[in-house]
Amino acid sequence: MTKITFSSKTIADIERAKTDCLVLPIFDDLKLGKFAKKLDLKNRNLLMRYFSLGDFKGKIGETTSLVSATMEQRRLLLIGCGKRSKLDQKDIGKICSAIALALNKTAAKDVIINWIDFSIPYKDLLSSLELLSTTITKHQYVYDETLSKKRDSLKLKRVVVESSPRTTLTSQVRRLRQGQAIGEGIILARNLANLPGNICTPSYLAAEARKLARAHPRLNTRILNERQMTNLNMGALLSVSAGSAEEAKLIVMSYTGTSKSTPPVVLIGKGITFDTGGISLKPGGKMDEMKFDMCGAASVMGTMHSVCKNNIPINVVGIIAAAENMPSGNATKPGDVVTSMSGMTIEILNTDAEGRLVLCDALSYAERFKPAAVIDIATLTGACVVALGNHATGLFSNDDQLAEQILSAGIDSNDKAWRLPIWEEYQKQIKSNFADIANIGAGGAGSITAACFLARFAKNYRWAHLDIAGTAWTSAPKGATGRPVALLNRFLNDRAGKE
Repeated sequence: MTKITFSSKTIADIERAKTDCLVLPIFDDLKLGKFAKKLDLKNRNLLMRYFSLGDFKGKIGETTSLVSATMEQRRLLLIGCGKRSKLDQKDIGKICSAIALALNKTAAKDVIINWIDFSIPYKDLLSSLELLSTTITKHQYVYDETLSKKRDSLKLKRVVVESSPRTTLTSQVRRLRQGQAIGEGIILARNLANLPGNICTPSYLAAEARKLARAHPRLNTRILNERQMTNLNMGALLSVSAGSAEEAKLIVMSYTGTSKSTPPVVLIGKGITFDTGGISLKPGGKMDEMKFDMCGAASVMGTMHSVCKNNIPINVVGIIAAAENMPSGNATKPGDVVTSMSGMTIEILNTDAEGRLVLCDALSYAERFKPAAVIDIATLTGACVVALGNHATGLFSNDDQLAEQILSAGIDSNDKAWRLPIWEEYQKQIKSNFADIANIGAGGAGSITAACFLARFAKNYRWAHLDIAGTAWTSAPKGATGRPVALLNRFLNDRAGKE
């Protein structure tokens, strides 16, 4: 992957700026902005003549590439922006994606983006620049880890954004590079999740966490093995790995961005590197996609990378509960009862409801950090896909303020979540005759009863659960999305700013 250099500059004479590609925003009224008018004059009214043909409507996400009539700009890339009066963060996200995808279809190495003519409200300007660089960066990702012939890398090397006089160049460059680091975190998460289960094992994740710590001085990584987890009485987590030849790992990454006495935010990722369902074996169709059952862990790893690159002034602990869920003579059986780290006993009615078993012990382990807040991220339930589809991540929380902060971060980062309830009425669905709690609920609301299960282990701190079963990967085309790395970064940046 080519490393892109992002910068922001004041360009007095846009029509004289030399570049492989000049990106121009065009609204559906087809009226040219101040700088585009200068450019069109230099190009002998190329744009207005093209508009008169009626081929380009200026709809959001619409793109057209034209050969410039001048020597300074080799090509002009027109980006449809819809209605001027209705431009919001969602629309900006669509525009950024259109720019990134259109640029990838060209051989351009050097790009100038005319951001001034967007006329984005001041309060959204810097966040839009962050979203732009995040989007361009993440779309540079090409998977070729397990291909015998490597794919051609994309050409883009330099992006210059025409700066706005409404804020300083320094702040604009900072947000562009901040977005780039988030994009890199998304790429890391996607690549880890796309790797096959025979490569990306719990031990592989542990090695990647150590590599991350070596790259970032403020990050410290500790790996707990099964013997250490046994000493901590993590019977729930260990029940999942019992049938596998791969040893489970509890990966603990600690980032110190401010005073050590400041309580950290703890992120916990479900890291089931392959999920057969165990003795409660899954159907064969699409079982290959169960390599994506560690997308929660991948998102924590990607977020930690971005946090380190951006030196966010906040303390963050990333915990990954990594295991492989396999059937064998040693595997946990339906009806078995295990004891969690909290001391609570669990009747395992279905071994395919294993994510909550690894997470509950990680939630108990998180207490030792005296956290300001804990967020777990997991591809937990198919029921969440039924409820929300592939657009929104399911959000559950025992704290209204924390939930609102996460929802707001999702909107600002174009990585949205939607809150679902964990009312007391649902708790009775996970009662057991033979243990303190059952690992599946009766009577529907599967994503809610799963969250209710986790809530039992998160009573001593502010907690939120993100069910990313519908948003972490797509089946067509098949691949990981890197969500919710952008949401988590926005949440942590907002929190650091307030602290």
